[in-house]
Amino acid sequence: MRFVQGGYHVKSTQNDYIQLATSMFKTGILGYGGGPSVIPLIRHDAVMRYDWLNDDEFGETLAIANALPGPIATKMAAYLGYKLKGVRGAIVSVLAHILPSCIAMIALLSAINYLSGSKVVAGMIAGVSPVIAVMLGLMAYEFAQKAYKGLGKWLGLSFFLLALILLEVVQLHPAIVIVLFLAYGTIHYRAIAKVKRKQDKEGETS
Repeated sequence: MRFVQGGYHVKSTQNDYIQLATSMFKTGILGYGGGPSVIPLIRHDAVMRYDWLNDDEFGETLAIANALPGPIATKMAAYLGYKLKGVRGAIVSVLAHILPSCIAMIALLSAINYLSGSKVVAGMIAGVSPVIAVMLGLMAYEFAQKAYKGLGKWLGLSFFLLALILLEVVQLHPAIVIVLFLAYGTIHYRAIAKVKRKQDKEGETS
């Protein structure tokens, strides 16, 4: 069963808070390396495991989170919590996500000098980095497939090259690039919807 809360359709279950807190706590523990490394973990739970969002909604939410200031993962956690349980859910979600980091910082503060020069820790970091790269690569590939289906081969490739030039050559801020592409997407799909409505009307009159 679904009900509407805050303008969104969400699942009505008694375990929403537990699932939300467990998922965000897990991503806070396993998401080593900052926001980008956490996104595939959040996507797995939000899209594939609990069905809080579909892939399109997740992509749109991720784009908006990138455009806004602050840590990406924390903004995603807040959005998911708000979508499921409103303001209270957002608070629970964010607290569950940042709690592991807070505990780890407090527990390891006294040993930071030792850990920074430890060969064991350096080896752990070297082992985790390829896993994060593969996870991000898989997520990027899946989004590229959706762009290919929605825009076509050549237009999708052109936008990829344009984004690469703006980010790496022009060195435009990522938030500006995201806003530009969001603006184009809004105009593009509104134009398509307008043409489709016109064609439907012509079909009805003929």
